Amino acid sequence: MGSLYRFFQHMTVQGPETVLEKALFPVLLFFGWVYGALGFLRCLFYRFNILSSFKAEVPVISVGNLCIGGTGKTPVVDYLARELLANGKKTAVVSRGYGRHDIGRPKVVSKGDGPLISPEFAGDEPFLLALRNPRLTVIVAVDRKKGIEQAVKEFGAEIVILDDGFQHLAVKRDLDIVLMDAIRPFGTGKVLPAGPLREFPSALKRGNLFIFTRMKKGFMPDIVLPGEALFCSNKVSTSIYSLGGAQLDLDAIRDRRGGAFAGIADPGQFFKDLKSAGLNIVESAAFKDHSAYGNKEIAYLNEIGHRVDYLITTEKDAVKIKQENFKKDCFVVPLSMEIVEKEKLDSILARLF
Repeated sequence: MGSLYRFFQHMTVQGPETVLEKALFPVLLFFGWVYGALGFLRCLFYRFNILSSFKAEVPVISVGNLCIGGTGKTPVVDYLARELLANGKKTAVVSRGYGRHDIGRPKVVSKGDGPLISPEFAGDEPFLLALRNPRLTVIVAVDRKKGIEQAVKEFGAEIVILDDGFQHLAVKRDLDIVLMDAIRPFGTGKVLPAGPLREFPSALKRGNLFIFTRMKKGFMPDIVLPGEALFCSNKVSTSIYSLGGAQLDLDAIRDRRGGAFAGIADPGQFFKDLKSAGLNIVESAAFKDHSAYGNKEIAYLNEIGHRVDYLITTEKDAVKIKQENFKKDCFVVPLSMEIVEKEKLDSILARLF
């Protein structure tokens, strides 16, 4: 992982600590204020119709956040898609598809029968959503309006989930879901590039439903919100699988020495989750989000493999690698999500139809 990326991660999560960081921080704060002010002005333009928003023919659910990455958008989008599909709704997910090649062109990742293109052209999360939900229509497009129109007119979508849509004000939404980390809902409280916030906290007033992720038992965030709130917890699945597709119980590797790696927004939390599940993780490697896993990364992981009994990673990373790349067994652990007061969410979704 690059030194600049590590520096940014440290500054946005921990804040300035060294003399150099403290000297640089006022400059970052200034640019953060400018960035936040521009975002606030942009919101005003949409509010007063100086900039126009597209209204879809079907209900649109936006799932997004105030902080950059790491709040569990993909598990929540996956959960919503499963619930809607189970209730007989023809569902589509429209995403920008961060990290994909040829990003300027819209792509149909799935017509409702599984992935049609590779993760390189679909993006990690859209590919994974299509893989986990074969009946789900998935489209990636920078212009989300075009993606939504295609989902409705070409594939008959009855409801659209807008992935990472909180700041995408060019599309109107019928339900605006904002995800917040239950432990650190505002991170350091500073706006990019000084902190992890994409906007000033006042932007939360646009939200309809707030879901606190990574909820810990007995913990209750002390935040007054302008809408309904739900809580969910992310858990490591007790059933894992190898890159070759063989399934096994987590207990099968619990006593072995493991090496964990991840190229996601918050790899550190993934490593903590594995240890909390009782795995003996003695080595870990954090790569930048949407890492492509080229020869350099694979060589580094094989070096770690000499010191452990197995490697383990996330589903998002697994779609870009193969067992033949590694000298040790590589396992994949899904993350399951549990919504507290599920009936409350069911009631909110039912209002859309």
